[in-house]
Amino acid sequence: MKKDIHPKYNEVVFLDTTSDFKFKTRSTMTSKETIEWEDGKTYPLIKVEVSSASHPFYTGKKIFLDTAGRVEKFNKRYAKK
Repeated sequence: MKKDIHPKYNEVVFLDTTSDFKFKTRSTMTSKETIEWEDGKTYPLIKVEVSSASHPFYTGKKIFLDTAGRVEKFNKRYAKK
């Protein structure tokens, strides 16, 4: 492999802001925010809105989205004239 063309691959902590679920993994993402992990070391903190802890597919909770009017608006906009 060529040198100096690949991004750095470091350990980071992802925080699900919806459920406050944290997990440590390796990623090429970086952040100026840091967090102290359970092992006492400091890692970059990446905030995400959805993870397996809050996604309806994994939690089994169904979220009802208010779609009233969206389909009608689409059909009205793109209806054949």
